[in-house]
Amino acid sequence: MVVASLIHHDFEDLEFWYPTLRLQEAGHTVHILGERPRETWQGKYGVPAESTHSFEEVSADDYDMLLVPGGWAPDKLRRFPAVLDLVRAMNDSGKIIGQICHAGWVLASAGILQGRTVTSTPGIRDDMTNAGAIWVDKPVVVEGNLVSSRRPPDLPHYGKALVEALSGR
Repeated sequence: MVVASLIHHDFEDLEFWYPTLRLQEAGHTVHILGERPRETWQGKYGVPAESTHSFEEVSADDYDMLLVPGGWAPDKLRRFPAVLDLVRAMNDSGKIIGQICHAGWVLASAGILQGRTVTSTPGIRDDMTNAGAIWVDKPVVVEGNLVSSRRPPDLPHYGKALVEALSGR
């Protein structure tokens, strides 16, 4: 299976790398999608990652899962029409979308949360509910094609749920 992981500066290092590595260990291919391909992006704590593709050059048809990491990157990512189009297309196709911490901002901006049960960092609870989500305070929530989680201490639950969701495809 092929997974797309979004990236921009100030991503939460663990929230990007942990799911990426878990999915690679499970035998899946992970493409890193950035504003530009072959660019190095810095995490909040300085761990770099290089994009393999740009948002503009991919399609939801290319992927089985989309990952949106947290940190401050989601506030940047949600400003790109191509990112929001990709999120909507993945959702419309019923493909898995993983989001953790502040990543819920991207899903809220894409308009896909109405009536959906999700979690996120409590700091954006109001943003999530204002976007129509039913917010719960749990380590991980799986509803349909959405897999959501709160923050780095929940990564073992999130990683397991992502691997299970993709294995069920």
